[in-house]
Amino acid sequence: MIVQKYGGTSVGTAGRIKRVCRRIAETVRSGQQVVAVVSAMGHTTDRLIALAQRVSETPPARELDMLVANGETITAPLVAMCLQGLGVPAISLTGPQAGVRTSRQHSKARIREIRPERILEALEQGKVAVVAGFQGATEDLEITTLGRGGSDTTAVALAAALGADACEIYTDVDGILTADPRVVPEARLLTHIGYDEMLELAAVGAKVMHPRAVEIGQLYSVPIHVRSSFHRRTGTMIVAEVPMEDRNRVRGVAHEKQVAKITLLSVPDRPGVAAAVFEPLGAHGISVDVIVQNVSSEGHTDLTFTVAEGDLAQALALVEGVAKEVQARGTSHSLGLAKVSVVGTGMLGTPGIAARMFRTLAEAKINIEMISTSEIRITCIVEREDAERAVNALHSAFELDQIPAPA
Repeated sequence: MIVQKYGGTSVGTAGRIKRVCRRIAETVRSGQQVVAVVSAMGHTTDRLIALAQRVSETPPARELDMLVANGETITAPLVAMCLQGLGVPAISLTGPQAGVRTSRQHSKARIREIRPERILEALEQGKVAVVAGFQGATEDLEITTLGRGGSDTTAVALAAALGADACEIYTDVDGILTADPRVVPEARLLTHIGYDEMLELAAVGAKVMHPRAVEIGQLYSVPIHVRSSFHRRTGTMIVAEVPMEDRNRVRGVAHEKQVAKITLLSVPDRPGVAAAVFEPLGAHGISVDVIVQNVSSEGHTDLTFTVAEGDLAQALALVEGVAKEVQARGTSHSLGLAKVSVVGTGMLGTPGIAARMFRTLAEAKINIEMISTSEIRITCIVEREDAERAVNALHSAFELDQIPAPA
């Protein structure tokens, strides 16, 4: 059994849907059972969101989910029809019909459980199950969506629930590259990458895979194969252990441009204040990234953190309420920022990686506003206008453009 996921670009036109279906048909005729997870065609989701904003300045989250889930619901039956036309039995299923049960957080729901009875029934009947990705339902059948990259998450979660042999993610790029090829033309394909490294890259801006999909793959040991839907090249395997010959200290450079910064000014330096600030953000599904707390002076300190620009308005409203409760002097915020990160398990225990990163940015005359580190990642917050120059400079400094191309 294999789960194949096809992204929006891969199914963006009728012609591309036919090409996808020929690939699925080949897989079926090779003797494998196939579950195909599909995204909305092209920019359908963006168009639906834009339409919602034309009729409502602040579309209610429930109704927005009901609307945008239709993108994938359109693609799935089109793929099933096409497969049947090729002589391949197939049935389309919405996320809820496929048994995807989620939390109640609209637009950012998390998969709680998968009840794949209808998928298994279809497979037993010799059919391809074509599942609408990105969507699910709560226990009381309220429609929810999983956020950006939600179809990846659907596919890997289904592979885990079904005990599939692998999950193939078909996209519009060759696989996982050392940087975004639209920014760094010299970016190289990685034939293998570890779950931890991929998780960090996805979390700091690499758009090819969603972090939650990688988390599920790691948790349930699902091999994930990222490939292009437009040709037959090798692609990238996301696995637990990377072959030694593929090992490099820094594996990739990622960036994310839509970053905002919030600062709580003169916060009382006492236990419980940080929890009071960040708990409401977590309860509203707002992810906080880089956090910096200044050295305390006269019992007060400034607390600064970053959020996605799209979450800024809601985050500010929550933080301003908390600021009064904890008796902070006030808040400030800024837009127009980006984060740039280098990632690689080879960095662990290798002296000089951070120094080289900071020196490279300094020589490029790029100012660093904030720094965050983990065992396998260093992230710098910079001005958005400097992000692409930073990525190119770091890619070159760590010699990622010299990785041999796959045979």
